[in-house]
Amino acid sequence: MAYSTMKRLDELWTQKKTHSMYNLVFLRKENDLNKVLKKFKKEPTRCSILFISLWDKWCSKLVDDLKEKYPVSKDRAENVYIVDSLKMPHSFVIFGTNKTPHLIQLRRDQTISEDYLPNVYKFLKLNQAS
Repeated sequence: MAYSTMKRLDELWTQKKTHSMYNLVFLRKENDLNKVLKKFKKEPTRCSILFISLWDKWCSKLVDDLKEKYPVSKDRAENVYIVDSLKMPHSFVIFGTNKTPHLIQLRRDQTISEDYLPNVYKFLKLNQAS
């Protein structure tokens, strides 16, 4: 292979390693969540909604871990919409959320709901430290 081809492959490999899998979007109003759901109905793509309560230490740690692992990115990462119970309490009714954190993954043909903390970490590809 030519040197320029090898260099280009090396650049692509480096970019792939730093590629962010998720783009964190913090929602502020219930209307924002309604827009996300309406957009999903028109164009079914992969997206996730994470319901949290920041007063809870487990949710705070989860959000800190997400911010650390997935810093702001503008690439083609999957959006994770984060809904806080203090700012948007009525949004929790949409998916019947009783516990936090609660992760909803919207796919074209199915909706996956998970509220067990180790599984939420697993789905978000995070390492859970005690």
